[in-house]
Amino acid sequence: MSASSPRLALVTGASAGFGRAIAAALCRDGWTVIGAARREDRLRDVRQELGASFHPLELDVTSPASVERAALQVEKEFPSGLDLLVNNAGLALGVKPAQQADVQDWESMIQTNVMGLSRMVHRFLPDMVARDRGHVVNIGSVAGNYAYPGGNVYGATKAFVKQLSLGLRADLHGTRVRVTNIEPGLVGGTEFSRVRLHGDQARAAAVYENVEALQPEDIAEAVVWAANQPARVNINIIEIMPVAQSLVGTRLHRTS
Repeated sequence: MSASSPRLALVTGASAGFGRAIAAALCRDGWTVIGAARREDRLRDVRQELGASFHPLELDVTSPASVERAALQVEKEFPSGLDLLVNNAGLALGVKPAQQADVQDWESMIQTNVMGLSRMVHRFLPDMVARDRGHVVNIGSVAGNYAYPGGNVYGATKAFVKQLSLGLRADLHGTRVRVTNIEPGLVGGTEFSRVRLHGDQARAAAVYENVEALQPEDIAEAVVWAANQPARVNINIIEIMPVAQSLVGTRLHRTS
């Protein structure tokens, strides 16, 4: 990393998927981007693709020590502070009903989607408030709004993201710090389903078969749009679905 920029963003989960697309879109828009992730080798690849405006940062949001080390590094090398924090790191694990689910999957999702995001907010928000500027963008999901079979704890973690985002808006009343929650529906072109299905590539591919899903770039454009609004404008929530996806009512179980 190097000298600070007037518009500085930190994007978690930047080595692939949404995070990589968000980092690329921000770099194209003139931002200096700190791309954070666990996989340093992939971050180096992103650096080669995006150039000098992208600065790799090793970070595991599930580790308090890693978050603190990363924050100290950012503060040392970019003393002007963050203008934008994009909490993108997250995952889904498993599609079994709650009564059959693996509790380790639940704990992993909670550690990343809930605690990891919370740690990042807790560590970087005070400086934004002290400077009276900044923007937190959280990547939620429509799963936080609409329950579906097998969604259980994943949906609950994204409902947490939504409620925390609204709670931050309440706590930040009177400041110029902004908070946005972006809630994607079905998005292809990422590792999401493969990870969720524990590496079963055939089942993961079937999720998107004959469906024109959103792409990571669509989510990235929403982040850039929200971040580029005038300082007087706060975009609270953006819910995005592909045209192919819709809400079709509740299920009925009929006895024979």
